[in-house]
Amino acid sequence: MKLAWILCAVQVASAAGPIELSLKRAVEVAVSPEGNTRIQLSDEALKQAQSRSAEARAALLPDLEASLTDRDQTSNLAAMGIKVVVPIPGFQFPTFVGPFTTMDARATVTQSVFDFSSIKRFQASKVGVSSARSDVDSTEEQVAAQVARAYLAAVRADADVETAQSDVTLAEAVLKQAENQKTAGTGTGIEITRAKVQLANDRQRLLVAGNQRTSARLQLMRVMGLRLDTELELTDKLAYVPVDAVTMEQAKAQALKERPDLKAQQEREANARMAASATKMERLPSVAAFGDYGSIGTGFDNALPTRTYGISLRVPVFDGGRRDARRAESASQYRSEKVRTNDLKEQIELDVRLALDGLESAEQQVKVAKEGLELSENELAQARRRNDAGVAIGVEVTDAQSRLERARDNQTAALYNYNVARIDLAQALGKVRSMVQ
Repeated sequence: MKLAWILCAVQVASAAGPIELSLKRAVEVAVSPEGNTRIQLSDEALKQAQSRSAEARAALLPDLEASLTDRDQTSNLAAMGIKVVVPIPGFQFPTFVGPFTTMDARATVTQSVFDFSSIKRFQASKVGVSSARSDVDSTEEQVAAQVARAYLAAVRADADVETAQSDVTLAEAVLKQAENQKTAGTGTGIEITRAKVQLANDRQRLLVAGNQRTSARLQLMRVMGLRLDTELELTDKLAYVPVDAVTMEQAKAQALKERPDLKAQQEREANARMAASATKMERLPSVAAFGDYGSIGTGFDNALPTRTYGISLRVPVFDGGRRDARRAESASQYRSEKVRTNDLKEQIELDVRLALDGLESAEQQVKVAKEGLELSENELAQARRRNDAGVAIGVEVTDAQSRLERARDNQTAALYNYNVARIDLAQALGKVRSMVQ
């Protein structure tokens, strides 16, 4: 109900104007049943697994059928091998009989009493349902990570636009300063031209940044499953959020415990093992009970009750090798799932190592970028004061301006890389959804 309310609010807000969207809400919308396409497909896969489990359980439950037959027929007794000789001169027993009417109203029931193979298949199907649920969790985790990265890309695009606009404002101020100095007789025309070139370059960068922001927002809406004409206002900004220190061994142990894709794979392995066991048990005898009860006669007025009941024992003897082939196939499938499980564990260790290394590197980038930005701001302020005092030429200001713009870009890139590294680590540990809460 909560997620449905969020989707409804998003649609209403989009009709009224731009909607405010945080990272938390973006993930909630995407992982809702009506959100990302992958979520919808995983939900359908779970329903299919539940249906297969119900089908496997049906083999262990009674099978009850009712029938009503009313037929009119004639028969050739000779064609059935029936020949009656009556020792009466001149009399011959008829070979063609009928027409006559038969009415049969009957209920039939069968019940499996002892069938290990069906029991194992039902147990395997329940594990399959559990695996499908874990697949849903794994898909939600992957979609949450995908949405978080798309949201960060959109936030970075917003930051690039703001930085480009600040660069344009700074370039206009530098141009104004150069024009004032030229008017006062302390400046030259080349300094004005140089400032105009820098302003043109900054305006060009602003146009490119605006186009990239539009593209990033479209990608975000596509991942979330929103209409592409929705207007968004992102409320979160690029920021440095410290991450709790964790060792490699702690992170690996947590990942092996929490990763939903590993849980799903382990359950698929268990499903394959039970399916292989069920195939082996097809060689065992099976016992079933059966019975029927009903009335039969030429009509309802003279029908008499009849019944049949009993126990059947089925003993497999020879089927041309089909059971052996199925057994070999199921054993191979089980071995394949074991290989996939081991491979996924190794991949999880690699994911954790790469994520921790990436986060450490990103933290250093943030520190260096912050220091570089502070130094560039001081350099530009000093260059402009020196230029006003007439002890420095305009090219010194332009160079300092270019370095400041580069430092701003470096800070934006460093903050973006750091937040992406946080998402990578959270995904490696299987806790993206909890991270964005």
